Amino acid sequence: MLSQKSFEAVTSMFHKVSGIQLTDAKRALVAGRLQKLAQARGLSSVDQYVEQLMRDNDTEEMVRLVDKLTTNETYFFREPQHFERMKSVIEKRPASAGEFRVWSAASSSGEEAYSIAMVLGNHYGTRGWKIVGTDLSTAMVDTARRAVYPMERARQTAQADLKRWCLKGQGDNAGKLMISPELRQNVSFENANLMRQLPEIGMFDIIFLRNVLIYFEPPAKAEIVRRVLPKLKPGGLLFTGHAESIANLGLPVTSLAPAVYTHA
Repeated sequence: MLSQKSFEAVTSMFHKVSGIQLTDAKRALVAGRLQKLAQARGLSSVDQYVEQLMRDNDTEEMVRLVDKLTTNETYFFREPQHFERMKSVIEKRPASAGEFRVWSAASSSGEEAYSIAMVLGNHYGTRGWKIVGTDLSTAMVDTARRAVYPMERARQTAQADLKRWCLKGQGDNAGKLMISPELRQNVSFENANLMRQLPEIGMFDIIFLRNVLIYFEPPAKAEIVRRVLPKLKPGGLLFTGHAESIANLGLPVTSLAPAVYTHA
C-alpha cells in the first residue's frame, strides 16, 4: 500500500528530476514499481522504502527509481507511417548530400533506433549514415546498447529485415533476438534529459521525438521542442507521436502531415 504522503513525495522528486508530472491515475503503476525496489532492499513496505530514500538522500537509489518510473515497453516499427516517410526522404536524397543522421530523442530500450537503422541499412548498406539514441533512463540506455530483445517485440518487423539484420538466440537466449553487429556499428546511445541542456550530438536530418511529450504539460512540451529544434537541419523532419499534439504552442514549426513537422 502506497500512502498519499509517500506518493506525493516520490512524484514531486520525480518531477524535479525528469520534468514529468505523474498524476493520481498513475498511482497503481508507481506503487507496483516501488514495491520491486523495496523488495530489492529487503524492506517490508513501500512507505518504508520512500521514507528511507528521502531521509538518506541516496543519489544512486534515486537513479534506480527514475529508471523504474520511466521504463515503457515498446516494439520495433511502432507507428509505421514515419518509417515510410523516412524511406521516401532517403530515396529522393542526392548521393552527394553527405552522411544521413537521425536522432531517436526518447529511445527507451532501443527498438525505435534499431528500426530506423534497418530502414537506413536497407537503403545505404552499412555506410553513410548514423543514428544517435538518447534517453533519461540509464537502465534503458544499457538495454539499448546490449541490443537483445524478446522475439515478441519484433511482431511488426518484416521477415526480410529479421533475416538480414537480426541474430536468433540459442540456448539460454531462445525466444530472443540480437541486432547484428553490422547494424549496431552505426548506432550509439547515451543519457540525456530533454528538460536539461542537451549533450553535443550534432545536427540531424530527422528527429524522432515520439511518445514522450504526452507526459508533459504544454509549457514543458514547448520548452522541449524549442530545445530540440536547433538540432534539426534546415528542411529536416521532426516526428512526434500520433497521440501527441504540438499545435497551439506557438512553436516555429510547420505541420507537413499528422505528427510530421519542419522548421517554419
